[in-house]
Amino acid sequence: MLITWWYFYLAARSFADQTLKMASILQKLITPLFSGPPEPPRNKVTVVGVGQVGMACAVSILLKELADELALVDVVEDKLKGEMMDLQHGSLFLKTPKIVASKDYSVTANSRIVVVTAGVRQQEGESRLNLVQRNVNIFKHIVPQIVRYSPDCTIIVVSNPVDVLTYVTWKLSGLPKHRVIGSGTNLDSARFRFLMADKLGIHASSFNGWILGEHGDTSVPVWSGTNVAGVNLQTLNPEIGTDCDKENWQETHKMVVNSAYEVIRLKGYTNWAIGLSVADLIESLMKNLNRIHPVSTMVKGMYGISEEVYLSLPCVLNGGGVASVINMTLTDDEVAQLQASANTLWDIQKDLQDI
Repeated sequence: MLITWWYFYLAARSFADQTLKMASILQKLITPLFSGPPEPPRNKVTVVGVGQVGMACAVSILLKELADELALVDVVEDKLKGEMMDLQHGSLFLKTPKIVASKDYSVTANSRIVVVTAGVRQQEGESRLNLVQRNVNIFKHIVPQIVRYSPDCTIIVVSNPVDVLTYVTWKLSGLPKHRVIGSGTNLDSARFRFLMADKLGIHASSFNGWILGEHGDTSVPVWSGTNVAGVNLQTLNPEIGTDCDKENWQETHKMVVNSAYEVIRLKGYTNWAIGLSVADLIESLMKNLNRIHPVSTMVKGMYGISEEVYLSLPCVLNGGGVASVINMTLTDDEVAQLQASANTLWDIQKDLQDI
């Protein structure tokens, strides 16, 4: 009886030893304590479009440690895979544990925020309406896929012309207006603050000023609200920003409007500043900061604007999207400029088809 028991013991021991030898390094190294489906990401961000702007957004998001998963989507598979691999190879230096990519939008599932940078560029001699219509046709494919896989997400539109395409995204998505945001004049205002502060010899964060309205030629500089440490610049110079201003401060706004054209002339495209700007918006959304940003939002009924247009006003951003809009005390001239900006956008939107 003892011999039989000993035989079975040795046989079991031999089997266990053989099993251990056959086990993988992973099985030998790690003993799992939980055997269920993995937890879905809580702070997943998707970037649609891996061009210069899309990748600047992606890198800025990674460096600010805003996501627990980053997904990239594009139709150019080789470039998409290459960008994903390049970022993955830098994982040691990042705090985002998972970076994925695919042309299939299922990779975007459970995104909390989706950044849209995809679209076509304006061709020489092409009207803005034709450019927008071509982008509408692209967005008709992109937006329903985003909402299908992430119905609770907030969408940030970066593609240009951003205000009109944010309106298009809102219409195509069926999402509430507070969860469809355009990057708007967040970058214009950053440029304005840098240029004004540079002339004053201070840091950009110490100058307070806003560019509202369209992200484009009809943007509105709010000279009445410019200040440094609470000192209103219009009080110091009542002519600031006007044609009568001997100091010619309005030249700064012209530089803001022409900034993108100048950067494109010099290096072929803009990307870093808009990437940093978008990451700044995402930080306010992800961290529920209730910070105020000039972003493109639905403004019908505000400042005498009667049409459904998206343009930039100071918005409080938190975990739910655009929580509220700050009612700035604008001068009559600034209100008129804002209305003109809205009319410019509506003239393009009203002729769009299939949205």
